[in-house]
Amino acid sequence: MSEFTSLLMQLGATEVRTVLNSGNAACTSASAADEFAVSVSQAIADRCGFEVDVLVRTAQEFAAVAALDPLGSVAVDASRSLVLFLSESPDASSLAALRAADLKPDQWRLSGRELYAWMPDGVSVSPLNKFLMRGNLAVAWTGRNRTTIDRIAGLL
Repeated sequence: MSEFTSLLMQLGATEVRTVLNSGNAACTSASAADEFAVSVSQAIADRCGFEVDVLVRTAQEFAAVAALDPLGSVAVDASRSLVLFLSESPDASSLAALRAADLKPDQWRLSGRELYAWMPDGVSVSPLNKFLMRGNLAVAWTGRNRTTIDRIAGLL
């Protein structure tokens, strides 16, 4: 994470704080969120030799994500309650495929560029996770459980 912090600072970020060893960081940047995401992705490719999707949310966007908990009445284990950050909202056909898929016992709710998920049997066996890993939403995404969401929100 120290290399990641250094990379972000070389891109002009200040007040860089990282969370765990997960690629999560909170920082201040003069760049717009989308521009900063492209810069970070390119810097990782240049430095490490591989491409990675980078998803950025502003502090206000992240605070709103953390505050919204549409599955809170059923999601009783923070490690199995996730927010999936999407690069963009899924198109109509991808969303139709998601709605039509048999993903029980998992539950999900889409709100803008976030998919809130409850995976009661765990992420590794989750039908929703398997659906997403096959690229069925046709967008880049990354997921964080509620514990990590709370940690990141605490940094902001």
